[in-house]
Amino acid sequence: MNKTELIEALAAKCDLSKAAAGHTIDGLIDIITETLGKGDSISLIGFGTFAVGERAARTGRNPKTGAELKIAASKTAKFSAGAKLKAAVNGK
Repeated sequence: MNKTELIEALAAKCDLSKAAAGHTIDGLIDIITETLGKGDSISLIGFGTFAVGERAARTGRNPKTGAELKIAASKTAKFSAGAKLKAAVNGK
């Protein structure tokens, strides 16, 4: 499902216009992005948790030349599925 299909599904499920559903999804994405950008997490009980993870600096290799290179430490967005979502995915 892509974003357009998600907007259509939300509009049908919640009896909203496609424009209102689109604004809602855009707002949700903005809130998640801003919250993770601050280093905070978002927990949606039963669905899952959006959090910030950290990757340590490490040494890698250029696959073409084999030369070593340093990969800087970075932060990444993580999602951990909640119990209800895991059960739905596993057909339980």
